[in-house]
Amino acid sequence: MRAGSLEIAPPLYEFIAVEALPGTGVQIDEFWSALQSILTDLGPRNAALLSRRDELQSQIDDWHRAARAEGRDSDGEAYANFLRDIGYLRYMDGSVTATTANVDAEIAEVAGPQLVVPLDNARYALNAANARWGSLYDALYGTDVLSESDGCGRGDSYNPIRGDRVVSAGREFLDTHFALDSASHTWATGYRVQDGTLRVHSGDGTVSALLRPEQFVGYTGAAEEPTSILLRKNGLHCELCVDGDHPVGRRDHAGIFDIRLESAITTIMDFEDSVSAVDADDKVAVYRNWLGLMRGTLETTFVRDGTAVHRSLNGDRSFTGPDGSQVTLPGRALMLVRNVGPHLSTDMVKLDGEPVCETMVDAMVTALCALHDLRGMGRLNGEPVRNSAAGSVYVVKPKMHGPSEVALACELFSRVESALGLVQRTLKMGIMDEERRTSLGLKECIWHARDRVVFINTGFLDRTGDEIHTDMEAGPVIPKAEMRAATWLGAYENSNVDTGLACGLRGRAQIGKGMWTMPTEMAAMAKAKIQHPIAGASTAWVPSPTAATLHAMHYFLVDVADRQHDLAERTPARLASLIDVPVLPVGRELGPGEIQRELDNNVQGILGYTVRWVGQGVGCSTVPDIDDVGLMEDLATLRISSQHIANWLHHGLVSTDQVRETMRRMANLVDQQNAGDPDYEPMAPDYDSSIPFQAAVELVLSGRQEPNGYTERILRSHRREVKARHAGRATSIG
Repeated sequence: MRAGSLEIAPPLYEFIAVEALPGTGVQIDEFWSALQSILTDLGPRNAALLSRRDELQSQIDDWHRAARAEGRDSDGEAYANFLRDIGYLRYMDGSVTATTANVDAEIAEVAGPQLVVPLDNARYALNAANARWGSLYDALYGTDVLSESDGCGRGDSYNPIRGDRVVSAGREFLDTHFALDSASHTWATGYRVQDGTLRVHSGDGTVSALLRPEQFVGYTGAAEEPTSILLRKNGLHCELCVDGDHPVGRRDHAGIFDIRLESAITTIMDFEDSVSAVDADDKVAVYRNWLGLMRGTLETTFVRDGTAVHRSLNGDRSFTGPDGSQVTLPGRALMLVRNVGPHLSTDMVKLDGEPVCETMVDAMVTALCALHDLRGMGRLNGEPVRNSAAGSVYVVKPKMHGPSEVALACELFSRVESALGLVQRTLKMGIMDEERRTSLGLKECIWHARDRVVFINTGFLDRTGDEIHTDMEAGPVIPKAEMRAATWLGAYENSNVDTGLACGLRGRAQIGKGMWTMPTEMAAMAKAKIQHPIAGASTAWVPSPTAATLHAMHYFLVDVADRQHDLAERTPARLASLIDVPVLPVGRELGPGEIQRELDNNVQGILGYTVRWVGQGVGCSTVPDIDDVGLMEDLATLRISSQHIANWLHHGLVSTDQVRETMRRMANLVDQQNAGDPDYEPMAPDYDSSIPFQAAVELVLSGRQEPNGYTERILRSHRREVKARHAGRATSIG
């Protein structure tokens, strides 16, 4: 299909014309004309910024090679001066204050977990959107947070001993966060509302009130016999669900059958790291799911244990307030959307016959879909439904390198707003602090987006991948597991928070931390992830709705606003720490066994991911590692693993033959791990004909040459090969 100088893939053109445009007031000719203008004006500038990345990388490579030759590889001050001289590092004088307006409370005021979910999977997207409320009882019963000793094991049928331990843990949670003035929730036999006050009756006749009465914010049912009690702490809600006839409630003196926590306050609907979308058909499926979320119409049906299960968006929730007024709370997480990075191009739209910058197409289409929400067109069960009560669209921008790229993204947003008739600054920006140039220039990045910024975060995986690639010539890097203790990483994590607070993000935008990647290791997460709110993060990523409920417990415990107030006085990290290169110290040599174990682990992870991304079009999944522990893998994990091997290969710690032998050996292990998948196509023994295997080899062997160490070009080209092969088979069968 053609529109002006644009050539548009038919599936995209039809989606825009038939599904996305109607009701928005935007005409189809206006839409494509505006996109053409944006691509014509901003596309070359984006290309120039990508070329600037390459220029800087070449200069850094030359500097490291010369430094190693001259024996000055550990001279941090000289490195800092060099980075300033070439414009990679630059200081910004003066203060910066974010002024973003019309920000929803879930971002500006409430600290809590954040889900990131692949938007190409409607079921996952709906589960994430509906994860605003989660069952604490289910989260405790169904995970390893509670021990399985002493008869408390998880089995195929309900274990009342474990159930009693869950109830006990729930009562402990209530006593910790919603203490009574003269009793314990453990002794409660009934909850009543009297004269707008919560009264808790105990077995000995004691009637208690909350030690902090303002924590009671509502109930459902009759005041003398409520069916739920709504409490609040640190901006998060906790609901006691009461039903004496429920199987769990029958065993409870007060009839409580569950405790529900406000869990995933926000959710990032992802077009990027967790999605395998390589052509117009794939991409339109992702756009369609986003439109369905904005309209309230997205639904899906799937089969679980032989039973059809229907999913749709949850409605809002209503309670009676202490004064008798109606209290309405969102039933869904506030949804953000992550577009692809500025380094990607797409041929689903061509300008003068050439592929265009994909993130610019994303910006136009995602904003167009969000118009349905902004203009109140969303409906759920016939009732109006809104994502953003403040009238904003939250777009997370990944893979930006430094302030100039943030500035161009701001201009892109402004052009999209003009094209779609939106008030300027309706499109808000989440800045992913996952590339070193952005980390070092974060203050200036925020300055450019000061009236749009609603989110900054840190991400260990991508940031480490960029660290390895940027300083590839500095020497062999330390083993991957040691990176978390590296000097630069601690400085980076602290600097992100310090910069955000100094720029006035407290009470206006999220400061986030990265993903917990082991979905089944919830006990370890419960112990470790409390460090994120303690570090001043108002949100942190979790891999599942259950993990969101467990992580929410940390935000009940830590008042992040108070914590940020304390951290604002901290001395910022030193520049020398931020640019400390994580290479093996002089004199340290890794043994052959240690090197091979590291290589085995990295290769197994790469293969385990590529067989799904390339072979099956699955962009994010739980992949068993070399020890059969399930790890959540996405493009960020692939980037760090492939760059790590590329670094060791470049510096002679491993050889090409060793890498190829390890690839073949690990392919057999990955085949075994996927033997139960009827759609899986083994890599062994015909490695040469396995497209996922060849993709994995190329990711490593060409990793040093790939711009910024990104993996998408290789993955996309090989995924298209797989789709073409399958299409050919279908044609021959037909």
